[in-house]
Formats: sequence, structure tokens, C-alpha cells
Amino acid sequence: MRRDTFLKSLAALAAAGALPDAWAQAGANLRMLIPANPGGGWDATGRALGKALLDAKQAATVTYDNKGGAAGALGLAPFLSSAKGDPNQLMVMGAVMLGGLITSKSPLNLMQATPLARLTTEYNVFVLPANSPLKTMADVVAQLKKDPGSVKWGGGSRGATEHIAAAMIAREVGVDPAKINYVAFRGGGEATAAILGGNVTVGGSGLSEFAEYINTGKMKAIACTAPQTLAGIPTLKAQGINVEIGNWRGVFGGPGITPAQHKGLIDALVATTKSASWQEALKKNDWTPAVLTGDEFGKFVEAEFASLRAIMHKAGMV
Repeated sequence: MRRDTFLKSLAALAAAGALPDAWAQAGANLRMLIPANPGGGWDATGRALGKALLDAKQAATVTYDNKGGAAGALGLAPFLSSAKGDPNQLMVMGAVMLGGLITSKSPLNLMQATPLARLTTEYNVFVLPANSPLKTMADVVAQLKKDPGSVKWGGGSRGATEHIAAAMIAREVGVDPAKINYVAFRGGGEATAAILGGNVTVGGSGLSEFAEYINTGKMKAIACTAPQTLAGIPTLKAQGINVEIGNWRGVFGGPGITPAQHKGLIDALVATTKSASWQEALKKNDWTPAVLTGDEFGKFVEAEFASLRAIMHKAGMV
């Protein structure tokens, strides 16, 4: 069969619904919403995933759309409407979005979108500017107890895991969590600039965002929220503060996609996580792989909503 005749036949079959949606997905022109400003963890995750999708030949092209603000809610709102029934639109999200929706009491329903896959877990690191008079987490705690408002915690949006961790630290050391002075930034780039400029007392984010500055001595790492030491950084628990919290990231599809489209996207993502490109991204960014897909991922998100809401109420954040 001539090539042009073959392609016309495939097009006719696809139009008639004779080809599975998953077949079309491999050659899709994907549009990826990153509901955060450039320079942060979601941005890094989205762009690394896009590159891996291309390298794994699970997409023909990938375009990116950054819409930062309100812990992802500013991007979620248009995604729920524009991506309806469209299998070629994806949204990167994670624990931060859940926390933001809880603190803002947003009317948006994330579960209207389609859960596809959890990809990674990353633990937070707390750092001090290099020229800070404080040197350790014990120094931060001492200052916090003396004058809670004088300690400016810099990090992502309200409800981000570093915000929740700061409130939990306050509670654990006997300080009213409602009195913490948390400065929220729309993206990791803004938070990093504020820390480097000494505009906040202590900063929190993923290790991948701070590693360069820690290694060059521009920031001093004083604690991590992991269950064990992370890149030589001591845990909060090892310093007598019973706080452990992870920042997971995942991907949602548009509302109302078909079961076949849902499966096609999950298959494409699973294949991508096995690619050399994605494995390289995991290593480069110190991300812990945590793949969970489909309905199981959906159940996980709903359980996380309930768990985070309980933690945030207990910490006085809501």
C-alpha cells in the first residue's frame, strides 16, 4: 500500500473510532499546565517530565504553560474548564496544591480532574542565609520562643509543605503556630532570591532547589523533614523536633476524558518513568521515585486531603 493511502486509511479509522485512544496518544501534541512560576519544584518536575515524554517517544511535542499563584489554584481553575474532555492536556500538581486549597477554603474541586499518576516524593530542607547571625535549628527555635514574629519563614505558597512544617515545628517547641511569620512566594525562584538577599530568617524548599547554594556556601542547611539524614543534613527528629513530612508531586488529566484515554495517558506516563531520561532527572534532582497510578492515586489524593486538613487544623493554620 502506498504511504499516502496508508496514512489516509489510518486517519479514516481514527475518525471512525476504530483505533484505540491510546494509539493516538503516542503521537500527541501535549500541553502541560505548570500551576507555578518558573524556577520552582513544579516547574522542574513538569519540564523534566516533558523532556522524558519526548525522549521516550510518548509524545510528539510538549508545550508548557506556567500559571502561578494561590498554591496552584489560579492554574487549576482554567484547567478544569479548558481541559475538559481533552486527553492532550496534563497538569503537574502535588501536596502543595492540596494544602493551598485547604488554607484558602477554595470552592474548586481538584477531583473533577482525572488522577493519572504520582511520580515523586521530595523532602524539605530548611536553610539560613550565609550571613545569618543564627547558625543552627536550635538557634532558630530559641529565637522563635523569644519572639515568634521576628522569625520570618520564607517558602512556597500558603499551605505548602514547608509552611505546614514550620507550623508543626512551632507547635512541637511550644509556640502558638498561629503566631509564625510565614512569607509566601509564588515560585521557587522568588523564594531563593529572598533567602540569598537575607530578606527572610529561614527558608524552606526541596533540596534540589537549594543544593547549588548549599554547596557553594551561600546557604547553610540546618534541618530536613525526611525520616533519615538527607545529603548530610540532619533531620528535625534527630534534633528533638518530632516533625516529618514529604512533598509528593504528580500529574492529573482533564475532566471527562474517556476510560481508554485515561489508560493511554497512564501507560504513557509509566513508560516514561522507566526511561533513561526520567531516571537521570530523578538522580539530578534528588527525587525519590514514588509511582502510583489511576484509581489508587485518586484514593491516595483523597486520603492526603483528609490527613493534611487534620494536621493543618491541629497546627492552627485553618
